[in-house]
Amino acid sequence: MKKVFNVPDISCQHCVMAITNSLKQLKGVNDVTVDLDKKTVDVDYDENSVTETAMINAIEEAGYEVK
Repeated sequence: MKKVFNVPDISCQHCVMAITNSLKQLKGVNDVTVDLDKKTVDVDYDENSVTETAMINAIEEAGYEVK
């Protein structure tokens, strides 16, 4: 399953790495793609292993607000 999160605070490669690393620590997250221009985070995940809430929490714990 895929989900796109709007993260307006993304501004640099450090942001990309912080968000990617935080999400990839979650069991069930298969792939993460961060688009700096669109300020979005695309997550490919197993809906039986991880919830959207857990993914939002991971992004927010990395220091970024999800809109």
